[in-house]
Amino acid sequence: MKIGIAQLNAVIGDFPGNAKRILTAYRECIEIGADIVIAPEMALTGYPPRDLLLKSQFVPKCLQALDYLADEVKSVPLVVGYVDHCEPDNVGKPFRNAAAFLLEGEIKNKIWKTLLPSYDVFDERRYFEPGESCEPIIWNDTRLGITICEDIWTESYLHRPLYQRDPVKELKSKGIDVLLNLSASPYSIGKPARRWEMLREVAKEAELPLVYCNSIGGNDQLIFDGNSLALDAHGKALISLSSFEEECKVVDVSLSGKDQNLPIDTAEEENIYKALVIGLRDYAHKCGFTKACLGLSGGIDSALTAAIACEALGADNVHGMTMPSQFSSGGSVDHSIELAKNLGMHCDTVPIGDTFAEVKNAMKPIFGDLAEDVTEENMQARIRGLFLMSLSNKTNRLLLTTGNKSELAVGYCTMYGDMCGGLAVISDLPKMRVYALSRWINRNEEIIPWDTIDKPPSAELRPDQKDQDTLPPYEVLDSILELYVEQQLSGEEIIEHHGHDENLVRWVQRRVDLNEWKRHQAAPGLRVTSKAFGIGRRMPIVQRFTD
Repeated sequence: MKIGIAQLNAVIGDFPGNAKRILTAYRECIEIGADIVIAPEMALTGYPPRDLLLKSQFVPKCLQALDYLADEVKSVPLVVGYVDHCEPDNVGKPFRNAAAFLLEGEIKNKIWKTLLPSYDVFDERRYFEPGESCEPIIWNDTRLGITICEDIWTESYLHRPLYQRDPVKELKSKGIDVLLNLSASPYSIGKPARRWEMLREVAKEAELPLVYCNSIGGNDQLIFDGNSLALDAHGKALISLSSFEEECKVVDVSLSGKDQNLPIDTAEEENIYKALVIGLRDYAHKCGFTKACLGLSGGIDSALTAAIACEALGADNVHGMTMPSQFSSGGSVDHSIELAKNLGMHCDTVPIGDTFAEVKNAMKPIFGDLAEDVTEENMQARIRGLFLMSLSNKTNRLLLTTGNKSELAVGYCTMYGDMCGGLAVISDLPKMRVYALSRWINRNEEIIPWDTIDKPPSAELRPDQKDQDTLPPYEVLDSILELYVEQQLSGEEIIEHHGHDENLVRWVQRRVDLNEWKRHQAAPGLRVTSKAFGIGRRMPIVQRFTD
């Protein structure tokens, strides 16, 4: 049996566009020999639709699109993810996360997702009821075990046992010949490799060929990496699809696979780069933007953001502004212009010194003899934010913020200043990752000026300012943040078991907790780590818990 894998990039709520995309991929798979075609989880709705599901016409329009797809499917079946209503007499949530088996113009079977994740970025129990039973689909004397995403995630790859059931074991006990999985599994650093190892173990334990079809693309903060694959009953690779690209391939599951290492690209920096590029491109294009703008400070964060933007949207569509003040070093403008030249993007120089002086003068009657402090530093950031928002409004460009995760964690950023923007491209990249990714971009030639990478980071808002006047060394800060934010360890555990200075740990803890209010007002950021600020991390602003 030859199974077509349609690895697709859906737009949430675009039922006509998604149906057309699915149908085009279905026909492409047939042309290259598929006997049956599978598409990702919720390929018809886009994932995750979140509270759009609660709009009165969302699910009915989804079902209309499903009927349209069914009419177009002839003798080659299509298995596609969608959302359905629960049965009228059902008690519980109103919807099902579903897959439809389409054949000869009809919806022959409906399959309900059994395991509904409600952790990290997932919130499926808010909307869906789980399937009560797992039944094979019989087609051409073949017994198909159709599962949806979480249904095949085993306890060994979750933080703890979460479910009372194992859909794969249930299907195997009823006799199946092949295991299919429709997925919308978002990317995070290291996840493609972990997922591959898990799928291999599932196939080996079940002693069944396994075909896994994942989504690709960016939807808001989530990025889907694809890396769909098929394995034989011994967990050996039959075929793999690309990362972060739409693709169709056909696999014969009656064949034997090959012993090989991961059938995916495991270079971390390259995967992160691809994720951020497609995340930015899809966020912009799906929101109706073709162009972007950003501030160029001469520093590494804005340089990396500009490089990603030029790759995602094309250098001709990215507009930079460098906005020096009397505190800016000579290299700030020079490095910004050099970067723009290397990337082929436009860059304007717009000094803010006169505007800064006017704002200070306007506020002098109110401030009186109060000494200058962080207020004046923030004025400069907010003037730059005003200039950038003006450029964004006038030229219909998406304004990109350039702050990294380390800064956002401890509040080393200015509300309504450098936090202005529509998308925070690198807000889930710790500072040391910013350095690593920038060096990777320069692996063959200098794109980001090496002086930008090598110089000490500085906000340049007061004379001779350096980040580490205020912050600990970034390698130390990032280590503590990884333990506190991503692993969610207590301060005491970090101090006792990881050897960090107590005063420093307590300072970082307090800064993270006190700046929750800033992050609630920040632009949405692209998620690449296991625990990003924003989606998947829900902390109260007003709270008094300390550990």
